[in-house]
Amino acid sequence: MRRWFRSALLLSFAIALAFARAAHAAEKVDLLLVLASDVSRSVTADKFKLQREGYAAAIANPRVLDAVKGGRHGRIAVQFIEWSGFGNQKVVIDWTIIDGERAAHAFGTRMLEEPRAFADRTSISGGIEAAMAELDKAPYESERQTIDVSGDGTNNSGRDVAAVRDQAINKGIVINGLVILSDTPMPWNPEHTNPPGGLAKYYRDNVTGGPGSFVMEAQSFESFGDAILKKMIAEIADAGGGNALR
Repeated sequence: MRRWFRSALLLSFAIALAFARAAHAAEKVDLLLVLASDVSRSVTADKFKLQREGYAAAIANPRVLDAVKGGRHGRIAVQFIEWSGFGNQKVVIDWTIIDGERAAHAFGTRMLEEPRAFADRTSISGGIEAAMAELDKAPYESERQTIDVSGDGTNNSGRDVAAVRDQAINKGIVINGLVILSDTPMPWNPEHTNPPGGLAKYYRDNVTGGPGSFVMEAQSFESFGDAILKKMIAEIADAGGGNALR
């Protein structure tokens, strides 16, 4: 009798947990957004700070929050990952609902406090693959899925980045890019941060894709902040005219 009661209790708990998970998974948001940030060796301490502070400020900006509130559900889900060489990708901040000022500020504060994950080679393809995997298991639902890639160099590790980009596009994922320009090329590999035609062209040709996808450039703290702000507003609002930002 005691064994039967215990089995029944465990079964009831399992059913309740399954229903709870299903209800949580069914929660709808206006956008699933992965912020995928480059922390490879070419990303200096200043560039690292540029990305972290830029994203933290943008997520809590009133204009971004207005865009969030203007959506059908009035909330988005955001995840922040850092990537470097092949196999080096880390979820720094897991899926978080952004539905107002308090949640946005908490997300930004965590972003500023977490330590840097890596300093290895540059596998943009690995970063996109990791982001796709996280989108597949996101605990929220949305018709729109976006990967926001920021970086300062070309893919030099892992799979061919264009092939991975195409795989993401075929799954209905939009990939946007924010390139961090380098005034001085790397002495040992100048074409990594300054490829022929420029890094923005490289991203357009190999990294970004999907309806309305775009690439923006940043060279200073001010321009990076402005670029992130404009990019996040366009991503959240789904302006449809995103190509104008190219």
